[in-house]
Amino acid sequence: MAKETLLASAAARDVWARVDRALGEPLQELVMNGPEESLTLTANAQPAILATSAAVLAALRERFPDLPLPGLGAGHSLGEYSALLSAGALSVEDGVRLVRARGLAMQEAVPPGVGAMAAVMGLDADAVTAVCQQVEEEEQATSGEVVRPANFNSPGQIVIAGHAKAVARAVAVAGTRGGKAKVLNVSAPFHSPLMAPAARALEKQLAQVTIAPLAFPVVANVDARPNRDEGRVKELLVRQVDGAVRWEETIRFMHEQGITHALEIGPGKVLAGLSRRVVKDLKVLSVCDPKSFDEVPAFLSAAGTS
Repeated sequence: MAKETLLASAAARDVWARVDRALGEPLQELVMNGPEESLTLTANAQPAILATSAAVLAALRERFPDLPLPGLGAGHSLGEYSALLSAGALSVEDGVRLVRARGLAMQEAVPPGVGAMAAVMGLDADAVTAVCQQVEEEEQATSGEVVRPANFNSPGQIVIAGHAKAVARAVAVAGTRGGKAKVLNVSAPFHSPLMAPAARALEKQLAQVTIAPLAFPVVANVDARPNRDEGRVKELLVRQVDGAVRWEETIRFMHEQGITHALEIGPGKVLAGLSRRVVKDLKVLSVCDPKSFDEVPAFLSAAGTS
């Protein structure tokens, strides 16, 4: 997808050139040609995803110079940086440097094998929260281990994270309450209290960055509320590292504000699927390559936007 956009768009090529200069290495070459084992390393994957999203957005705006600004923006976890970039709060250069530092800090916060994450299906948010609270209270009396909800993705799909033993116990308890759970193959317990050292590390990196005024509000992961105050962006990004991603609340809020159509900018279509599980009549167009650009005018016209 990144290659197709590069070939078709001078604006996308410019984004990738800026990314390579900012990082001081040819990330574009790694994205285009691999090797995959290097690309999937956290330090490379996070800036690569952000850069791909930024390149797609630049190509889309190049193709449609009069593309209207959205009423609201949002992104899931790493995607919040893409949303802030699209709103003009972050430059491409600062964005990729920040997410690389964020990825490294999250990876280094917890030794391998200490933490874990699991997806819990079939239970609502209150039930999963109660499971985590029960297990954590019991663990606090002995090991001091923690387990918390990490991603409230959609109804009946909640990810938990924490110490590996506590997560395993929560998986077992969820099973006794009618839920199904699966331990995820991830490198660290993201969006859990174990990420506190990473939050402090990111805070230091953010201190070196200037946040520009936002062209439109971005709904923050940590509280599912819109923010257009550039003075709060750093605080919200720091809190996101060890706080839960409230995606279901985010989509419900946006729908309550009258959002009926949304563009998912960047690689993949995961958020389109999650969002429609939250609000069934929400229309989402995934824009990830030149072919999907052709669908944008009709999609926006159906939304009453030109």
